[in-house]
Formats: sequence, structure tokens, C-alpha cells
Amino acid sequence: MVGLSLAAALRNLPLDVVVVEPVPAGRDDQPSFDERTTALSNGSRRILEGIGAWRQVAAEATPIRHIHISDRGRFAMARLSAEEQGVPALGHTLTNRVLGVALADACRTASRLDVLCPASVTAVEPGAERVRLAIEGAWQGQLEARLVVAADGARSVVRKAFGIEATVWDYDQHAIIANVVPDRFHDFVAYERFTEEGPMAVLPLSDGRCAIVWTMAPAAAKAAMELDEHAFLAELQDKFGYRLGRFTRVGKRYSYPLSLTRSDRQVAPRAVIIGNAAQGLHPIAGQGFNLGLRDVAALAEVIADDVARRGEGADPGAAAVLEGYAEWRRADRRTVIAFTDALVRVFGNPLPPVRALRDASLLLFDLVAPAKHAFARVTMGLAGRLPRLARGVPL
Repeated sequence: MVGLSLAAALRNLPLDVVVVEPVPAGRDDQPSFDERTTALSNGSRRILEGIGAWRQVAAEATPIRHIHISDRGRFAMARLSAEEQGVPALGHTLTNRVLGVALADACRTASRLDVLCPASVTAVEPGAERVRLAIEGAWQGQLEARLVVAADGARSVVRKAFGIEATVWDYDQHAIIANVVPDRFHDFVAYERFTEEGPMAVLPLSDGRCAIVWTMAPAAAKAAMELDEHAFLAELQDKFGYRLGRFTRVGKRYSYPLSLTRSDRQVAPRAVIIGNAAQGLHPIAGQGFNLGLRDVAALAEVIADDVARRGEGADPGAAAVLEGYAEWRRADRRTVIAFTDALVRVFGNPLPPVRALRDASLLLFDLVAPAKHAFARVTMGLAGRLPRLARGVPL
């Protein structure tokens, strides 16, 4: 979805853009077109508006008007509301399938944009002026590009081809992701509940359904995936409680290992690393795709500015363009990675003194309006230096 978003953002510039995508839509291993849910910040909604995708998905998007944070078996909790922050919604939820189709449609109408699918990059030959790529699949041959953007996930093959290493921290957790039906309407509340096994997010969806992101140790996740529907819902009910009444149905379940992946650099000569290829995050705060979309918006902006300044002489892969992008993204990337990782470590620590400290912190957070506002700005994607698209300004 990040790669398609960048293509859509660039489609009206006087540039030839090619997307190389190995997995066709409709397959279970195509993450841009499956039934998993993405939580979109307000900044991300503005970016999607700016690249022409939001209008198509708006009717399917479910607003998040409240966030409820709690620690299972403890007294502390914290709440955020859209009304307190002066916004209609703190964010929205949307299935990847719906968003992926809208992004693909936005790319389909561009005259200088091609999508090669199914196709894969099999070799990369960096050069001072251009990069040569060998492509195999539905289209076979060689391409030359002034800029190559790696948006191929945490195990990025393209990133490695440019000699950029990545640091990987295994959280020793798996996430179980599924849609469930509660017998009480969610009232547009997103729940983040910390349990002894790991955090659990319950997000509002259309038609009264909810999406769950339930993290636990690998062995526990394997056992939970093998439970029948009734036993799985009983276990979920025990961990979450009855704020939504009883869970009555669960859809298809997915299980994924969780780690923090962070590329050592975001740029190389004639190359940029974005999205999960640059930083793969724990889903605890739903920041991964939103951070990737800010990568997209910032990269599109520095390229568009170079085109505006230099016209036909513009070079999207020029060192100055890429260095400007990397400098811009450094603070946001560092802040969100540290924020997400700290949440995992603090709320995953079972030691009684740590639990007591975080309970006190949750209570204090709930009472201090400036702290709430600062936290909300981060989660809504509105903190720091924002790209034009994230501010609702055309590229």
C-alpha cells in the first residue's frame, strides 16, 4: 500500500513512474488487498485525500471517536476523545482490501505510470546517474531509473541490493488478527488493553464489527490459532472483558511474528527506503502504515519541489533531493520508533514495581490535559514538521 500510495502521489508530475509488484490482488499473501484492518490517523486521511484515494473509501471508513486504554486486572485507565481534541474523529479504520483497490484505481488512470504485476526485481546494478533493474514476470527485461524506491517490506530485497543493512529486534511475540462481532455496538471506541501476555487492540469497524490485534507469546498464539471458534471467543472474552458484551462470531484468523526492523539508512545513491522496508513496527499503537504514508508525502514533496525549481532538468534521484528527504524524516522516524518500542517494553514488563509505576502514569495521563493533547497529536499524525499533503495542502 505504501508503494502504491507513492505512485499515486507522483502520478501528475512530469515523470515516468513504474511500480513492480510481485503479488496480484486477490491472493491471501497480498497485504494490500486482504481483509486485515489498518488504523489511519487524521494526517493519513489528509494524505489519502491529496493523492485522490479517500473519496472512494470514505463511505467504508469507520471513525474512531474515543480511545480507551486499560491494564487488565489493574485499576488504572486513560481515555482520549475527539471532542476533547476538537476534531470530528481521532482517526479511522479501513480494511486493506478497500484501501488497496482505491490506491490501484488512482494509479490506473495516470498516463505516465505503469504497474508491472506479477513481476519481481531479480537484479540491481547501481550507477552514478541511473540504476539498472532486471525484471522477471508478466513483463521481462531491463529498466533504467534515476531513482529506485524500496517499498517491499521488512525483508526488503531491494534495500539489501543497495547495501543497506537493517537492525532487527525480535519481540518474541505473535499477533493474532481477526474480525469479531460483539453483541453490543462499539460506539466508535478503540480499545487498547494491556494483558500479562501482551497488548490487545479492539478497533471499531463498519456494521458494528470490530477488528482485534491480539499479541502473545509464539506458543500461546499457536495454541490460540488451533482453538475452535467457541473456545477462541471464550479466551478472547476472558482477556478483554465485557465492555462490548459478548463476542458472538469471529472471522478468519491470521498470525504474524512481531519484531522491530529499522534500516541503518533511509537513502543511498539513487535509492530511497520507505515504509516497512525502512521501519517495521510493533502494532501496539497502530503507527506503522501512518509513518510510511508520511514517508510517501515527504518524498513526493521534495521531488515535486525539485521539478518546480528545475523543470525539465529535475532529477528525482539527485543527492541533494535525497539528502533533504532523509534529514526531514529523521526526527519523526526516531520519535515514533522510540515511542512504539517503549510502549511494548513498559507495558510488557510483569515486575510489580513497573506495573505500579505505569498504573500511576496512566492515571496521571488521564488527568493532565497537555499530556493528552501531545499524545493525541502523535497518534493523529499531526506532530512535528508535516508534509503539505498531511496538512491538507495540494502537492
